[in-house]
Amino acid sequence: FLRLSKLLQAKKNIILQGPPGVGKTFIARKLCYEILGRLLDANIEMVQFHQSYSYEDFIQGLRPTASGGFDVRNGIFHQFCERALKDVEQPFFFIIDEINRGNLSKIFGELMVLIEADKRNEKFALKLTYSDEKFFVPPNVHIIGTMNTADKSLAVIDYALRRRFAFVHLEPHFDDVLKSFLLEKGISEPLAEHIISALLQVNSGIKDDMNLGESFQIGHSYFTTFKKGENEKIWWQNILNFELQPLLEELWFDDAVKVTDMIKILQWQ
Repeated sequence: FLRLSKLLQAKKNIILQGPPGVGKTFIARKLCYEILGRLLDANIEMVQFHQSYSYEDFIQGLRPTASGGFDVRNGIFHQFCERALKDVEQPFFFIIDEINRGNLSKIFGELMVLIEADKRNEKFALKLTYSDEKFFVPPNVHIIGTMNTADKSLAVIDYALRRRFAFVHLEPHFDDVLKSFLLEKGISEPLAEHIISALLQVNSGIKDDMNLGESFQIGHSYFTTFKKGENEKIWWQNILNFELQPLLEELWFDDAVKVTDMIKILQWQ
């Protein structure tokens, strides 16, 4: 977290990217707490981009009034920057989940320039599309995006925007740290060891497949839902039947034998 926090404070904008289930959103919030030095959710805002998300939602736009007219209203990021300006000694964090699901050029507009680390002051303020107001992004605002690398149907990050972010790739972790976590959750050592061993094998098969690769690996977050007192055999079988098997059938939709082989690896007792 120390390296990540230094990177975010220097660059101001980072994107955490990786396969589904590696804990991108979880790490984003933990990173905010690390820099803040405490749990202060008042300094953190989060949105999720989607195909209908717009500049008007994010920065500023016209909104209908009860009288039948239209008002210029500030979007969520504009409001967040106003909050940050009232307390410039404190860091503020804006998390954008699934950042590549939106039309980024359309959503960011003037922010393409304004989010750059060396343009975070009033000197570089620009007029907004819907008003004569001059706007800039305060230096104490940090933007953290999360990006799923497995879904190739999503928008490619605009190169102009890409230059303004640092990209951090997150990998699934099936190791002693996860084993300790599973044991603390109440999972028996044999099952914890099986999960780690089996998923290492399955992910190796995914990475080695020329049609898939590391972006399609299975993340460790799938295995953090166990509750103490739960029947671990039933818990594992439910994950295998209703989460992992459908996922594997989608990955190898044209290779039923491969799916069967992978399910055999995952079966326990």
